[in-house]
Amino acid sequence: MQVAGIQVDKNEVVIKKITLRAEAMYKRLANLYQRANASLVMADNLLPEAFIELANASEMVESAIEGLYQMNEELIETRDLLETECQQYQELFELAPDGYLITDPAGAIRKANHTASVLLNVSQQYLVGKVLVNFVASEFRLYFRSKLIQLCKSDTIKELVVPLQQSDGKSFEAAITATVARDQQGKPLSIRWLLRNISERRQGESESIQVDSDFCRDRSLHKHSKGETIPLNPQVIWYVHQGWVKLSTLCETGEEVLLGLAGEGMVFGSSITSLPTYQAVALSNVSLAAIYIAEIATSPKLSHALLPKINRRLQQTESFLAISGRRRVADRLHQLLQLLEQEVGKPVVEGVLLNVRLTHEDFASACCTTRVTITRLMSKLQQQGKIGFDSKKHIILKNLD
Repeated sequence: MQVAGIQVDKNEVVIKKITLRAEAMYKRLANLYQRANASLVMADNLLPEAFIELANASEMVESAIEGLYQMNEELIETRDLLETECQQYQELFELAPDGYLITDPAGAIRKANHTASVLLNVSQQYLVGKVLVNFVASEFRLYFRSKLIQLCKSDTIKELVVPLQQSDGKSFEAAITATVARDQQGKPLSIRWLLRNISERRQGESESIQVDSDFCRDRSLHKHSKGETIPLNPQVIWYVHQGWVKLSTLCETGEEVLLGLAGEGMVFGSSITSLPTYQAVALSNVSLAAIYIAEIATSPKLSHALLPKINRRLQQTESFLAISGRRRVADRLHQLLQLLEQEVGKPVVEGVLLNVRLTHEDFASACCTTRVTITRLMSKLQQQGKIGFDSKKHIILKNLD
């Protein structure tokens, strides 16, 4: 595009030069004409001068024609370059391994690549004009519409996992990433969507869970009731077979600080933290399998299986600790709810349900504030329609952004 801009500037300069020279020539010829009319006696003397002016005009016209030819050749070269680049981008769009869609802010499809056409089982020409939400499974459409509204209000790139339905009625799990293109005033112009079929990945996760279940089957399970403190042994890593565990530490004032949540398939233990005080409390009835450090050291297969789980545990802890860096309490709570949406959220018709029920005291400890402040902020969010509650008092995130 820069090449085209430079070329336009050059063309404007050439045209301006030709215009100025032409105006000067017309003025000189007009002057000669007036002088000839004023004195017919002097007409013979004016002829040589007129011929000179005409010769100059002829040279100027030839020069102008030559400049226009050169300008035309450069324009053709620039056009060919732009067409080549456009073709390359079009090929990248069409041949991309992921599905790409461009919609208007309401979700009506303007353009779709070949992969998107295959994923949705609709030819590209018939995809144009269709509304993307119509391909979302019916029970998730309200949730998708709410996310679409949030997306148009925010510049944050969103990733959603929803089931999409093909034209023949078959469905698949899709990971959808979207970003908004805006005009200079910030008004949404279009939305660009990336679609991935993650059904195989989900199947792999299910198989991994099955392997973990088989792994737990060879070990005795330790059961703890809701609210019970789980004993920690530096020689043991606990694997969560079922339920949720709250992980926390104590600060100098004796107040609890929430560090994370360990759910099914996750691990925790005092051996993977350097904190002097570390506490695990069952948020529900839980079943745990004990994995001894000595056993891990002698089993490469076991080490390989546990490494991503330990990595996830540490990443989650860092995310919880980063919340305290926010200056405003409202921002801390907002970031905490977004983190919980990612960690324990489940899409429902009304929005995203948080599977774990945390007390206002838990929220306060995670946000480094008081329970009273959390209660006030939660009430405000509920009044604004950003959160709600189900019959079991679990939080539903409706319009958080």
